[in-house]
Amino acid sequence: MSTPAPSPSPHATLSSGLVWLMAIACGATAANLYYNQPLLGDIGRELGAEGSALGLVPTLTQVGYAVGMLFIVPLGDSLERRRVIVTMTVLVSLALVGAALAPSLMWLTLASFLIGVTTVVPQLIIPFAAHLAPDAQRGHIVGMVMSGLLIGILLSRTASGFVGTHLGWRAMFWVGAGLMLVLALVLRFTLPSQPAVASMPYPELMRSLVHLVKTEPVLRLHSVLGALTFGAFSVFWSTLALYLQSLPQHYGPQVAGLFGVVGVVGALIAPIVGRYSDANGGRRMNMLAMGVLLLSFVLMWPLGAWLWGIALGVVLLDLGAQGNHLSNQTRVYALRPEARSRLNTLYMVTYFAGGAAGSWLGTAAWTHAGWTGVCAAGAALAFAGIVILALARNRP
Repeated sequence: MSTPAPSPSPHATLSSGLVWLMAIACGATAANLYYNQPLLGDIGRELGAEGSALGLVPTLTQVGYAVGMLFIVPLGDSLERRRVIVTMTVLVSLALVGAALAPSLMWLTLASFLIGVTTVVPQLIIPFAAHLAPDAQRGHIVGMVMSGLLIGILLSRTASGFVGTHLGWRAMFWVGAGLMLVLALVLRFTLPSQPAVASMPYPELMRSLVHLVKTEPVLRLHSVLGALTFGAFSVFWSTLALYLQSLPQHYGPQVAGLFGVVGVVGALIAPIVGRYSDANGGRRMNMLAMGVLLLSFVLMWPLGAWLWGIALGVVLLDLGAQGNHLSNQTRVYALRPEARSRLNTLYMVTYFAGGAAGSWLGTAAWTHAGWTGVCAAGAALAFAGIVILALARNRP
């Protein structure tokens, strides 16, 4: 394996303005993955799809994201990272145009997969920020960037629901495509150039992923915890629009999207969690976060008939999911500075594979057991994470 290229001290280039730009860019690009969720009911009516077939749209978006992270994000270690970020931002714009023009569910599913593959910009920017941040502030800086990403994810549903209600579901994908082109231009002239930190051929780069999995037990543990957590998160969000439509009031996509605003409360704690992770290297934050995640489903089962009950569950769901995710990332980024993009690849591929499985599990649970099935599926994933973490704490 090639020796990593030496890297000069980068911290002088990390201004507060640059951190905010990274946070905004992460949020704007990650939003592409979730525009379809509040719109599923409208999409199904226009394209003649329902149930598990309709569930392929959010599921294959997550699968595509995992594929992009596996085969594209490692290039952040071996190529100039800014160039990769700008290129992928342009490509996701083209994929969004494909979704806006989709004439059938099959074409929309294919476009959704390509949106996932190309929306890897946040997973290139976050290791970028971790590389620029001083060691003692890494958790806090990553937490700030993650706040932007998480708020973008949550508000994407609000924006999508609003645009879908007033302009139709296709309009949201046109808006997203235009936003990506503008963002690509801004990033090209604002982000600093970051030379490759591990110059090696692409085949060797990919082989090194296997070596990292074999030699880093902390990476394996936190990847599994992340997959279970995001799986539970996706069980809820992939079925919320369908559940709200089934209520006597027949709530539409705009109401489903408004729950993203409620979830922002969870995203705002990310910098606080980051500071805690900087000062405390243990796994207490993971256990606490997963306990909160489990509690959210326990409460939403009986209280889901009321909007305030769902709102309470959303706050707890996002607190638990994001607290666990940031704690995982802080631990993983601390392992090998010269391999942060590849470590991020392995963690996030597992994470979003869990999200894709959760989207499928959620729609299947909804189809066969309704709201009770959704809450049971989410709670089971959260409980499995608690058990695995408890067993890990008993090992050296």
